[in-house]
Amino acid sequence: MGDQDLPGVLVSGLEGPHGICEDHIGDLQKHFTLITLQEFLENNTRFGPKVQAVYIWGGKPAVTQELLQSLPSLKIIASAGAGLDHLDLKLIASCGVKVANTPQAVSSPTADMGMALLLAAARRVVEGHRLAIAPDTENFSTNWMGQEVTGATLGIIGMGSIGYKIAQRARAFEMKILYHNRKRRKLEEEEAVGATYCESLDDLLQRSDFVLLAVSLTPQTQRLIGKRELTLMKPTAILVNIGRGLLVDQDALVQALQTGVIKGAALDVTHPEPLPRDHPLLKLENVTLTPHAGSATHQARRQMMENLVASILASLHGLPIPNEVRLNWDNSVA
Repeated sequence: MGDQDLPGVLVSGLEGPHGICEDHIGDLQKHFTLITLQEFLENNTRFGPKVQAVYIWGGKPAVTQELLQSLPSLKIIASAGAGLDHLDLKLIASCGVKVANTPQAVSSPTADMGMALLLAAARRVVEGHRLAIAPDTENFSTNWMGQEVTGATLGIIGMGSIGYKIAQRARAFEMKILYHNRKRRKLEEEEAVGATYCESLDDLLQRSDFVLLAVSLTPQTQRLIGKRELTLMKPTAILVNIGRGLLVDQDALVQALQTGVIKGAALDVTHPEPLPRDHPLLKLENVTLTPHAGSATHQARRQMMENLVASILASLHGLPIPNEVRLNWDNSVA
């Protein structure tokens, strides 16, 4: 708890792996009284009416119907990152509460991570590191090889801000760029990065040397890549996922990797996170895994915090909310 005159903001905690970034606490306390979830749970009758905003960092705290009903003064839920699959937007809207996220802050670092994973998997960087430091390595084989990136075909699934920035980076590698998206980009946007629209996902899968998932998780995209889709891919293809773990049928992916249906995979996201320590994906040489770190740079995380502060302050002062998430009539995100 801090200055009693400042608006109350509920946070998951002030320390530990599930708390907010400790470097940001001082900045947040200039504007808000931070109320931890533990404090709230121990005395919700005292703290509940004080909370005017929920600050979600790393998907926490979880926003449930019970929590919403316990916060009579709540005006906004400000969630770090671009993904919204952890929020029941229809439920939140029914309570008259606004939602904001931080899509611009995460797009560049996540695109960087996508290219890093693509390059690492193509050139077998992690395998090469293990080989180079292994105590029993006596020589390096001249026939130890990876896949060429320059001039290869990249299929991007999800051409939002992250997918488009992937395309901008891939163009510098002289890659041929295909994309599949719910809505086709403007012609001038396609021409700017040399991208070709594939109305058919199957067509993209069959033609791509690298398939990169940068699409949001929705009921429609869950298990978008399953056994059938993996079978359509080239046996030399590499799958890169920087979206959400549930976009891929992981059992089908394991089988495809074990049997040579595809060449490899590079995953910043899985389901669950982290995977159980005995999960077969952890044992495969042709898999590169990172710990959901797409936006994990000091610069991006600070921008995310500043964006959330701006959205909360705008909401509390009745001003237009930057990065407000709006629902369409069919409950899809506008």
